[in-house]
Amino acid sequence: MLHPPAAHWLSEDTGMRTVLIHGMVMGPSFWSSFAPSIVKEGRSVAYPLPGHSPWTLHDFGGILRTEDIVDAYAQAIERDFDGEPVTLIGHSTGGFVSLLLARHRPDLVSNVILMGAFACGRFEGQERMASRILRLPLLGRHLFIRLFTRWISTRENFRWGSLETVFDKNVGWETEETLATMEKVRRHLLKSNADEIAAFVSWMSRTSVFAELSQIDVPVLNIIGARDAIVPPAHQIHLSGRLPRVHTVILDKVGHLPMAEARDKVDRLIGAFLLLGPLTPKRNYKLTDISQAPPFASPVPRGL
Repeated sequence: MLHPPAAHWLSEDTGMRTVLIHGMVMGPSFWSSFAPSIVKEGRSVAYPLPGHSPWTLHDFGGILRTEDIVDAYAQAIERDFDGEPVTLIGHSTGGFVSLLLARHRPDLVSNVILMGAFACGRFEGQERMASRILRLPLLGRHLFIRLFTRWISTRENFRWGSLETVFDKNVGWETEETLATMEKVRRHLLKSNADEIAAFVSWMSRTSVFAELSQIDVPVLNIIGARDAIVPPAHQIHLSGRLPRVHTVILDKVGHLPMAEARDKVDRLIGAFLLLGPLTPKRNYKLTDISQAPPFASPVPRGL
């Protein structure tokens, strides 16, 4: 059995219950700077991905399976929220995990918010670089570990690697606070076991939830960066097309980190989604200005 992840608390106030899951080779402390404002007004916690410090796999002897990962997160939610349903906010790989949780443990999920998310480890027409490297015969895992170790070896290497995920490198999201946060993330990754992260990537590359998206019957907000160079926007739009209760927003001139590149817009979108509770059929629209977004329909709060 995979033991549940430790909690990185962002807020322990009463009210809205929120779980945030970061993307690949990031860490829970990422959300200290980039979590939506509204979630810090309630009870919110960030969990790591498997193999990402402090969630080690050294006491788990088997090959990672979807049921192991879902069960571990479910145990954490039951531990930290007394089994009450939560809003899941997942970025990139964290979005993938959030969809799996919503599919297999709907009793624990009231809403899902996706940013730069995907529904399978191999995108249509594009496979993640880490997955391609790991599939190389003989040297794949060794090369993955070497590249990962080099990337996190210095603050500057990690910064430049992270900048590759944003569209406008001069957007101004890097402040003293956010730079300090990213350094905390890097230091957590330095404590991670690269071989364990490789095991998680291997699980991801052979896993898909696409065929089951139509069975996810909770409200979903899917925020897509139109200039996302990591997860193709076409894949993210295809994902939305399979979900029965989804609101899709495409942000122009935004890459893979909407919460950093368009923080104010994302804050308002998520605030409206959580406070107004979108219970109407799916609605899709492109957003270049937050004022263009139609109001979410239901006055019934969700995830409280």
